[in-house]
Amino acid sequence: MIKAKNFLFNLLLISALVFSSYSCNEQGKKPQTEDQPIIKAPDNIISLGQADSIYNNYSKHRVSIIEGYEMKERAPEENFKASRFVDFDYQMLKDYIAYVDQEAKNAGVQKVKTLRLYFANYPNKENFPDGKKVIHKRQNSIFMLPTLDKGGENYGFYVGADGKAKLIIDWKTQNNKGMGFNEEPINKSYAGFIPNNFALNSNLQGGKSLTLNYGGSGPPPKTDF
Repeated sequence: MIKAKNFLFNLLLISALVFSSYSCNEQGKKPQTEDQPIIKAPDNIISLGQADSIYNNYSKHRVSIIEGYEMKERAPEENFKASRFVDFDYQMLKDYIAYVDQEAKNAGVQKVKTLRLYFANYPNKENFPDGKKVIHKRQNSIFMLPTLDKGGENYGFYVGADGKAKLIIDWKTQNNKGMGFNEEPINKSYAGFIPNNFALNSNLQGGKSLTLNYGGSGPPPKTDF
C-alpha cells in the first residue's frame, strides 16, 4: 500500500513538473504579430490624387516637347513615343540596397546618406561601349547611386581599387572625358557636374561602381494613371 502511494505521489509530481515547464514555455512565447513591428508610413507618401496631378503635368508640359524634338530634330524618319515610367524589380532593389550597405561598410562609410536618382537619356545607337544592347534607344531613363556626407554636402561615391570609398565627382575630374558615351560634345562645366554611369565600370581599374541602371521603361501602363 505504501509503495502504491509513493508511486502515485511520484507520478503526480512528474506530471506537475511537466505541466509547469510547458506553461512557462508557452508564457515565454510572444504572439507572432508582436515579432513584426508595425511600420509607420513615411512622410513622403503622396495621395493618388496628387500622383495623378503631377503625372498629368508631365504629360501636358514635357511629353509633347520631347516627342517633337525627337521626331523633328534627332531622327525624323522614326516614330517616337516618350517614356513615361521606369520600373525595377522589387526584390532586385532590396538586394541592391543590401549590396550598397555591405560595400559601403567595407569601404569605411559610416552612413549611406541618400540614394540619388539622375535623369538620363539613352543614345541612338545599337550598343553601349561594354557591348550591352541599347534596348530603349533615345528614351529617357534614370540611374541611381548612393551618397555620403562630406563637409555637410552629399556626394555620390564608389569603391576605389584600394577598397575605400571615393567620390564620383573626383573620378569625373580625373577622367575629364565629358559625358563618356555621347553623340555630341558637352559643355565642360556641365559635364564636370554629372557623374557618368556608362563608363564607370570600364575605367575604375579594379574599383567597384555602385550605380544602378537598366530598369524597364516605356509608354504609360494601361492600368495606371
